[in-house]
Amino acid sequence: MRDIFVGVSGASGMPLAVSLMRLLAAMPQVRTHCVVSDGARAVLKAECGTDAHVLTSLAHTVYGADDLGAGPASGSWWRRGSDPAAMLVVPCSMGTVGAIASGATRNLVHRAADVALKERLPLVLVTRESPLSAIHLRNMLALREAGAVVMPFSPCFYLRPSGVDDLLEQFCGRIFDQVGLAHSLARWTGEA
Repeated sequence: MRDIFVGVSGASGMPLAVSLMRLLAAMPQVRTHCVVSDGARAVLKAECGTDAHVLTSLAHTVYGADDLGAGPASGSWWRRGSDPAAMLVVPCSMGTVGAIASGATRNLVHRAADVALKERLPLVLVTRESPLSAIHLRNMLALREAGAVVMPFSPCFYLRPSGVDDLLEQFCGRIFDQVGLAHSLARWTGEA
């Protein structure tokens, strides 16, 4: 079993988080852990008209956003399995990027990402903001230099998606590629 910790922060892009959690829940080799920030709960309501249950019901384990004593707040939790755990922050707000980049962890999403970095484990941040300020860019560069994968939500059109769900699933496949999760989602093959 591979432990995948999903942090959901308060950025736009909640349909991507829902798609990601559904796809992870269908992977028998994955044990999914989830924390939904307070900001994410508000954005989830605005974008999807639902509450965090749509995400948390798909996880094996759910943590409170303020639970800084939870397992993922400690490096030893991340090293307990035979395969290294990985963390995905989907979507990742610029406030979350700034908190992680500065080490000023105020909630479990921030702290778990900080621990993933210090333990040199895969950390993928699916950022959502446009346009980007110089501060955003500096923070993202600092995180990339610290070992994180900064992956702005940039859907691909070369696979000729038939709708939004195709775009979301294709991007989830790209996220899975970054942490070495096997999948059968569509990807570019080099053929037109």
